[in-house]
Amino acid sequence: MARNIYLPCILILFIALNLQNVLSWRINNSSDDQCPPQPHPLGMCKARVAAYGYPCEEYQVTTEDGYILSLKRIPHGLSDAGNSTERTPVLLFHGLLVDGFCWVLSTPKQSLGFILADGGFDVWIANTRGTKSSRKHTSLTPEDPAFWDWTWDQLADYDLPAVLQFVYNQTGGKKVHYVGHSLGTLIILAAFSEHKLLDIVRSAVLLCPIAYLHRMRSKLIRLAAHIFLAETIHMLGYHEFNPVGRVAQEVLGAVCTDPEIDCYDLFGAVAGPDCCLNTSTTCIFLQHGPQSSSIKNMIHMSQLVRKEGIRKYDYGNKKENMKHYNQPQPPLYNLSSIPPHVPLFLTHGGQDFLGDVPDTRHLLRTLVRQHDSDDIEVMYMPDYAHGDFVMGYNAPQLIYKPMVEFFKRH
Repeated sequence: MARNIYLPCILILFIALNLQNVLSWRINNSSDDQCPPQPHPLGMCKARVAAYGYPCEEYQVTTEDGYILSLKRIPHGLSDAGNSTERTPVLLFHGLLVDGFCWVLSTPKQSLGFILADGGFDVWIANTRGTKSSRKHTSLTPEDPAFWDWTWDQLADYDLPAVLQFVYNQTGGKKVHYVGHSLGTLIILAAFSEHKLLDIVRSAVLLCPIAYLHRMRSKLIRLAAHIFLAETIHMLGYHEFNPVGRVAQEVLGAVCTDPEIDCYDLFGAVAGPDCCLNTSTTCIFLQHGPQSSSIKNMIHMSQLVRKEGIRKYDYGNKKENMKHYNQPQPPLYNLSSIPPHVPLFLTHGGQDFLGDVPDTRHLLRTLVRQHDSDDIEVMYMPDYAHGDFVMGYNAPQLIYKPMVEFFKRH
């Protein structure tokens, strides 16, 4: 009976967050060019990197709390196979509900991972806990609820430092350039605000930074947050959020037959109307598929939407918060405490509904007010939405070229 009561809430959450199915609906119903099926995609190294002739190395990194993460490396480009010790390492960190595959989705001329390798950098690509290649643990399995007992707090506390320290050690103690997209920006900002990782990070690039979310423009995500949909699913006993699960597919498929639901515009309603995605890149994204996260992480993201400020996970009552934090309210991440000498490159889009302009400007005011002017650069892309920064066909010229120039200056 309880499940039937909560089905409408679950339905809205799946619509709001199931981007893979939304994109698939758009392609299958807007043109004759459909994505060829690829039910068992190969790993990133074999499916994309080696297929284009690039070297690709695979590593496993174990976090302090026992998660075994997959880390990929493109040590050099096609025409530059010299001594890898001469190259500066760059770590690419993906956003929510995707994995490191997003950095090599398109051709070598368009994908950031390839562009950096050909530009003389030693490229490392992270995959957070819960994604397809990072579903191992020293004592847990994904079937254990405890495997999913984490939020982006733990990504900032464990995944990020484990991977960065590994890259630093493997490259002979070279400080690492960092590139984060979406959630990958939030975790590095959280770490910097606590003065962590500053000794091994050379600079940080933040693509459509996610930090303050209180004024985000996506009505669907706001609705999901304000009626506590992630909390509802968690109470029903679910711990893994799989955006391409069978139930999600069936629910969205049924909804899209309703003439009142405009599924063509649904992706735009969630992430903003993209300007610069092409069908081939989107097809590769669909074939690989978005990745799982924890329901607890989705709850934490919802808390950022409902409340002003950036806090650690709120356990919902003073007793539990006291147990974890020794205070009744979860601690704030004070981004104004980020040291002013850390080189930062931020770029955001005018059409991004997730990292929307008012929230991003709030972030920029927080950072720029204190920061050394020579160590912070900001680019505003009025036509870009959330996905354009990683998948946009013109991103190499508009975003990646000035990014590489920033790296060379720092």
